[in-house]
Amino acid sequence: MPKDSPTTTDGPTLRITRSARRQKTVSARLVEGGAVLEILAPAAMTDAALAPIIDNLRARVLRHAEAAKTADDEALARRARELNRLYFNNRLRWAEIRYVTNQQHRYGSCTPATQTIRISHRMAAVPAWVRDYVIVHELAHLLEANHGARFWKLVNRYPKTERARGYLIALGLEGDEGESGDLDRE
Repeated sequence: MPKDSPTTTDGPTLRITRSARRQKTVSARLVEGGAVLEILAPAAMTDAALAPIIDNLRARVLRHAEAAKTADDEALARRARELNRLYFNNRLRWAEIRYVTNQQHRYGSCTPATQTIRISHRMAAVPAWVRDYVIVHELAHLLEANHGARFWKLVNRYPKTERARGYLIALGLEGDEGESGDLDRE
């Protein structure tokens, strides 16, 4: 593989850019509207060492891109309204709830001041009961902005909270103290 090499594969074109400034890490991202999978690698890394890393990164990036395609904002909004009815007696109001692709270190976020809720597109690929927990978790932040006792009392109205948190812990997406994980271990 030359220093800057475009390569065709099944799917997006592969472009490898090697850099002397990059010492250890290899990263990948889709660019040019998903037409190119850009790999950034250390200049000193051999082709043999890089090949299995590229295979792994390609699979992960494409899996995330596919999940982003299936993330239906209207279905998410309908489910949030239903969960609001079931667990909050329809008393919550929000300006927007939608999937986003820029949350790599958390599964969702809520900004109570603007009443906006964002759910990571990765949650579109988890079981519905886990996604429901994430929605309930973020809805509860409309009433309680922190992770205090009152917040958890609201979240624990959802009967599968512990089970869903365990699922997210196993994925490395939920901290064991109730905070979202600091590290994305996907």
